[in-house]
Amino acid sequence: MKAITGIARVLVGILFIFSGFVKLNDPLGFSYKLQEYFSEQVLDIPVLIPFALIIAIVIVIYELVLGIMLLIGYSPKFTTWSLLIMIVFFTFLTFYSAYFNKVTDCGCFGDAIPLTPWQSFYKDVILLVLILILFFNRKYISPLFAPASHRWIIFASFFACFAFCYYVLMHLPLIDFRAYKIGNNIPEQMQLPETAEVTYRWKFKIDGEEQVIENTGAYPQVDGEFIGVETSQEGAEMIAPIHDFVIEGPDGDITEEVLNAEKVLLIVAYNIRSTELEGYAGIKNLISEAKTKDYMIVGLTASGERLQQTLKKETGVDLDFYQVDETALKTIVRANPGILILNNGTISQKKHWSDSSEIEL
Repeated sequence: MKAITGIARVLVGILFIFSGFVKLNDPLGFSYKLQEYFSEQVLDIPVLIPFALIIAIVIVIYELVLGIMLLIGYSPKFTTWSLLIMIVFFTFLTFYSAYFNKVTDCGCFGDAIPLTPWQSFYKDVILLVLILILFFNRKYISPLFAPASHRWIIFASFFACFAFCYYVLMHLPLIDFRAYKIGNNIPEQMQLPETAEVTYRWKFKIDGEEQVIENTGAYPQVDGEFIGVETSQEGAEMIAPIHDFVIEGPDGDITEEVLNAEKVLLIVAYNIRSTELEGYAGIKNLISEAKTKDYMIVGLTASGERLQQTLKKETGVDLDFYQVDETALKTIVRANPGILILNNGTISQKKHWSDSSEIEL
């Protein structure tokens, strides 16, 4: 049992540290996931939505430091109780999400390792078993270092976590796990994987009866009246990495025009109500320089015309905004506003508004 407890200690500790780090790398992304959980459609506690970022930061830092506490053997009783309470809560949450199909990705490992709701639940069940082993055998959790050093290690861990969190919030995630990372070509990311198999269900009326013919896409050569066709895809791998990037303007869809342009400056403000106005001083200078270098300049937002005009008056920014889905904009860049440079659809630069001076045109 001592050996089993030792193995469980290492597995749980490393998993908590890894899970905490990938979410701490992108606290805004985790806060968006918490907002989804707090919404009326899921847990129905919208009063917590304004505090989602603070809650996200507290949870991920505590999760990461708990993993460190377990590995160094700090206060086994406190540590195992904390682990048990946390895993019981998340096991309930992932079961609720999976059973009622409320949230399609729990966000347990951020964008690094997307999990389906049931995968998340099974992962939490395994963790629960491991933590129960630790809980009932805490006498085997011995200190890794001198007990007097534990408090300093934990203090240093908390300080390092808060410093790292502040850095990624004021800039961008240190590691970008999303499909919009630098170097990716957006049109390529909008294509289905080569391994994807789409099933077509062709409906015909033949001799007065409706018949369905299934294949992989070719129009069936049959004698009968064509009724319609349906397609189906199975598995997350059948979904294109980017599947909701559509830019709508007053004259219609301009997505292809933007993605085919040689030089594009994108200014992303997913929600103008909450955009950080101090960021537009640097953006104004960037826009002025981009105009002299023949860049296509495009603003992307999910906010309406009235808010767009208000922003232009308050900041003096000369920018035409186009409509894009808010969730897509939040995924593109973790800043409001954020800045991207596209070259023929490839993301060559991406910055937080506080780093606008680092954009090279």
